Amino acid sequence: MFELPQKALAIQAQVEQFFSQQVLPMNAQWHEQARAGHAQPPIEAALREQAKALGLWNMALPRLADHEPGLRLTNLEFTGVAEVLGRLEWASKVFNCHAPDVPNMELLQLFATPAQKAQWLNPLLAGDIGSAFAMTEPDVASSDPVNLQTRIEKDGEFYVVNGRKWFASNAGHAACELIIALGVSDPSAPKSQRQSLVLIPRHAPGVDIVRNLPVFDHTSITNTHTELTFTNVRIPADHVLGELGAGFAMGQARLGPARLHHCMRAIGECEVLISLMVKRSQERTTFGKRIDEYGATQAAISLSRIELDQCRLLVQQAAHRLDTVGNKAARKQISMIKVAVARMYQDVADRAVQLYGAKGVTGDTPAARAFSRARAFRIYDGPDEVHLQTIARLEASDQDLTNLAHYLPLG
Repeated sequence: MFELPQKALAIQAQVEQFFSQQVLPMNAQWHEQARAGHAQPPIEAALREQAKALGLWNMALPRLADHEPGLRLTNLEFTGVAEVLGRLEWASKVFNCHAPDVPNMELLQLFATPAQKAQWLNPLLAGDIGSAFAMTEPDVASSDPVNLQTRIEKDGEFYVVNGRKWFASNAGHAACELIIALGVSDPSAPKSQRQSLVLIPRHAPGVDIVRNLPVFDHTSITNTHTELTFTNVRIPADHVLGELGAGFAMGQARLGPARLHHCMRAIGECEVLISLMVKRSQERTTFGKRIDEYGATQAAISLSRIELDQCRLLVQQAAHRLDTVGNKAARKQISMIKVAVARMYQDVADRAVQLYGAKGVTGDTPAARAFSRARAFRIYDGPDEVHLQTIARLEASDQDLTNLAHYLPLG
């Protein structure tokens, strides 16, 4: 177990109290406002101001400077807070701790110039604007960045961007003002140096939203998954983020903490699903028995608890590694939690759907949406197959294979 300092525990308790007393009671109203067409429901905006006034703001940014608004929690310290926020799909936004803005802010903290920080980082930290990250493309396997087709070409004092992206989360949201896009700036360079990251104003000429993508036939206006095109988008040369050709490495620096945060929130949502399963099993009867008396129900709840607690420890270990040795050295642990948590998430959500029966596939409970999010989680931020390949490669390099012959009884 990893012990948290009293400061972190006190912050977690404060977040828990605010969530339970102010956020959770507004969940039905939030959904009602979202169904009415509000991309940012008014109740969410009001709660954001309250959380910000209490200082419960920007808690997922360990590199937060003294002059920047928010709380500087380490990744490990943030794990408990993120679990609380993960209980509702929109709660992270109340505290300015949501994707893709948090990993985008981390990118800007690490690599942006002072002028870029003033233009983009400061308003993101204040919660005045939103952002998107555009990497994935519809026509190629984007888990291999060598395949990317978006081009970033120099033209005098400008760069011209052409390409097509999709699943650029929140690019279609009304609050989005910045798109951080990955594209090929030098196709002849070594594989890891072909790509660059550029800062594209959302409303720049040539940036066109194609559609808000449905996920398992569900389309959200509050958390959009956007398909968009860049057609001769001209940006000044100073809109390159970091060094030209370093986009792939910077993107990897962004993805480590992003994957960790997704896993933390998933654990929080799974805690809710287990509670709902217990409640449902105590209230429902079949053939004269409560369904919590059946072995299948008991196994579903028990396995969910075992798997969730295992994943929590893995996540805490990965967070500790990220804090102490950095993103590159923690790659194996990050890939491990991405696979383990995504599969646990899907299994717990599937059991919740099954236990609810017909009601489980409707929108009357969180189970159906949780299942669709969980299944998608096994693909976004790197599919299972890529992470398993990474784990196997790093495990092989970590192993000491000397003296193994002595373990064999026949020599």
